[in-house]
Amino acid sequence: MSVRENVADVRARIAAACARAGRKVDEVTLVAVSKTFPASAVEEAFAEGITDVGENRVQEAREKKPDVKASGRWHLIGHLQSNKAKDAVRLFDIIQSVDSAALAEKIAKAAEGEGKRQAILLQVNIGRESQKTGIDPHEVGQLAETIRNNAALDLRGLMAIPPVGEAEETRRWFRELRQLRDRIGVEHLSMGMSEDFEVAIEEGSTMVRIGRAIFGARG
Repeated sequence: MSVRENVADVRARIAAACARAGRKVDEVTLVAVSKTFPASAVEEAFAEGITDVGENRVQEAREKKPDVKASGRWHLIGHLQSNKAKDAVRLFDIIQSVDSAALAEKIAKAAEGEGKRQAILLQVNIGRESQKTGIDPHEVGQLAETIRNNAALDLRGLMAIPPVGEAEETRRWFRELRQLRDRIGVEHLSMGMSEDFEVAIEEGSTMVRIGRAIFGARG
């Protein structure tokens, strides 16, 4: 299937999931994850009305973004090393993978230097998996309060990559993240990928990060 057909299919599935959950379609932002795909693929997605694109690596976005002529919002969804904070602030509208106070401070200093208020999400290690980055759920509230006191940062919500499992098995993790979001009082929930985004929407996701289901299998 083409990018056009894939985008139409994903949108139809988003609409169906929203209908099941009694939600409006415009409550869910579709972030097309273009890691390893060329600028031309991003252009194809933008031509189909995609407004948001996600990249995992600062270096890849640095090389790709200048070749994308269409405008849209760029999200960093992969782990950010603190020494690349300046580049990340220049390149990305939203940094979804903030996972420590130290990294938040680096981003804030870079944002101040750019005269920018940087939108961020906190990445939560919702399954408490040792091999994954992210904040322990018990530490999210404290970090959120610290960030709210920093004028250079705009805390928009939470992001998580739950433990691998069948779509229905991830429901508990999506529900836990939604409950955490509600407790700390932020707007967005970035959760759900190609394999499980419909369940994520049913549990309250406001951003789904879709790569394979839009661009196809990666080489």
